[in-house]
Amino acid sequence: MKSEIVDVNETRRDLTVEVPSTVVDEAIGHAAAKLGRQARIPGFRPGKVPATVVRQRFRGQIMQDVAEFLVAQAVGEALTERGVEPIDTPDIQDLVLEEGKALTFKASFDVVPGFDPGDLGTIEASEPAVAIEDEAVGHALERLRERAARYEAVETGVVEAGHTVVVALERQGTNKAGVKGETEKHEQVSIELGAPSNPPGFDTEMIGMAPGTTKSFVLNYPDDYTIAELAGGTVDYTVTLKEIKQRVVPPLDDELAKDLGEFDSLDALRTRVREDLEHEARHAAERQLRADVLKQLSSRVPFAVPASLVDREIDRRLEDFARRLMDQRIDPRQANIDWAAFREGQRAPATEAVASAIVLDEVAKRENVVVSDDDLNAELQRYADQTGHTVASIRARLQKDGELGRLAAGLRREKAVALVLAKAQIKKG
Repeated sequence: MKSEIVDVNETRRDLTVEVPSTVVDEAIGHAAAKLGRQARIPGFRPGKVPATVVRQRFRGQIMQDVAEFLVAQAVGEALTERGVEPIDTPDIQDLVLEEGKALTFKASFDVVPGFDPGDLGTIEASEPAVAIEDEAVGHALERLRERAARYEAVETGVVEAGHTVVVALERQGTNKAGVKGETEKHEQVSIELGAPSNPPGFDTEMIGMAPGTTKSFVLNYPDDYTIAELAGGTVDYTVTLKEIKQRVVPPLDDELAKDLGEFDSLDALRTRVREDLEHEARHAAERQLRADVLKQLSSRVPFAVPASLVDREIDRRLEDFARRLMDQRIDPRQANIDWAAFREGQRAPATEAVASAIVLDEVAKRENVVVSDDDLNAELQRYADQTGHTVASIRARLQKDGELGRLAAGLRREKAVALVLAKAQIKKG
């Protein structure tokens, strides 16, 4: 077999291969014999179909099997011989396969060449200070008060701004073309006056109503209303007020603390709130420090990162974003998102992320960073504790999906990050 690798650029390689005709003919013979043993052709006993008939009847299948086998074998041998490791499956082009002739083709692929990531001790970064002001604690306690609010019935009086009303209503819309829609009826609807989602003018019509009374009115929707089918149209309402409720926020005292959890007093709750805020602030500071260091690492790649890696990272980011939408019960296909623009907007951060990962891999290689079985088992145990599955089942699923190696690579990069942070000059804010 003859092969040659040509450097297209710093990361792109073209491998040209020529496989001798004798090897090609032998492979064709093996493929034909295999198909002959399996072929079922009328007039011939199983396994007794003449080779010439098999080659005529199944020529396309035979040549496809031979091409797949010989290309994979030849590419593997050529790359192993030269110690070259592609970052993705090579793209096969210009393949020529004929019986009695040499097989020729070109395989194009990307690589990440070795390079010197530089002196890690020259990296400088600041870790933000973790200081929680009393005002921040106070705001957090106020948010807890707001979440603990309850709704109480208003026994006497009429609807006022800020009340929540419980109503039975009928409504029928008419679009701007004058076409009426179907009448909708709802027997028990709670509406908080002042909510931004309320129809324009609805709150004003409810003010002053007393429980048990009924009122009919028409609301006009502006041409620029966010719901397209209502824009420029009208809706006829008939509302019967059943109940008035008001939102009551509890006082900030020991009783609220006891209601919120195992706290004996407001001081104990305040202490926990401060601890939680400090914990969040420390994590935020660590994330900021990590981001700053990784950004500096990304600038140390001396070549343009392979486009295939950038596209893969963009795909991962889009999948992650779509998954988060689905977790919120939003159909990504109906979210009115310009996915092409969103994808392009991810290109710069994706390129930076890929570049920093390349540097981390090179640091791990040069510093002999390894992931032990204990490291991997500890990570699998962490997943098991979070999900309730067994370590064995998680390992089996990852192996089946081919993700175990990716998990190990991620752990290796995390060790490399820790090594970089240990060598960098970190100033406390």
